[in-house]
Amino acid sequence: MLKHAQVWRAIDRLAQEHGFSASGLARRAGLDPTTFNKSKRMTREGKLRWPSTESVAKILGATGATLGEFVSYMEEGPDGGVFRNIPLIGMVQAGADGYFDDAGYPTGGGWDEIPFPDVGDPHAYALEISGDSMEPAYRDGDVVIVSPTASVRRGDRVIVKTLGGEVMAKELRRRTARKIELQSFNPAHGERVLNVEDIEWIARIVWVSQ
Repeated sequence: MLKHAQVWRAIDRLAQEHGFSASGLARRAGLDPTTFNKSKRMTREGKLRWPSTESVAKILGATGATLGEFVSYMEEGPDGGVFRNIPLIGMVQAGADGYFDDAGYPTGGGWDEIPFPDVGDPHAYALEISGDSMEPAYRDGDVVIVSPTASVRRGDRVIVKTLGGEVMAKELRRRTARKIELQSFNPAHGERVLNVEDIEWIARIVWVSQ
């Protein structure tokens, strides 16, 4: 999994590379200047505080940096950090036969790859979102990092593939021995209730680039 220190290191280095302080970068992106202050990175109780996906998306837009550049800044030093290329799969590809095994692990080939820090799952992959069912959380064209081996709990954002080949990004609302209830972020798409036997696999989203 990504570490708290890695993400904040990437923000600091992104700011430095573009000639900003952390507060200057926040201001440039239209955020509150204190958004990335070191005092905001941990609560008074010592709980880790993570930057929001929206704030990361805004600083990437403000600087013109790519996902690859951002994740490269997470590396601790010239020889530190562990990066590897992971598959980048489109939603249409994900629904076709031959791209995943029964456990939801990517298999075969024919896809692009992107560099990403090691998330502790050799089967992790990137999936490009299609459609608007997860707006405003995820938009068409966003890239999410999926970990098939990560545990899935209520409230997690997940990718689900049905035996019929449908692939969807949803929030897991409830899971029983027979049913899985999924919630779309876009109210126009409503809730989905699927029988467990109709699901090929379900995997947790662990990161998103917007």
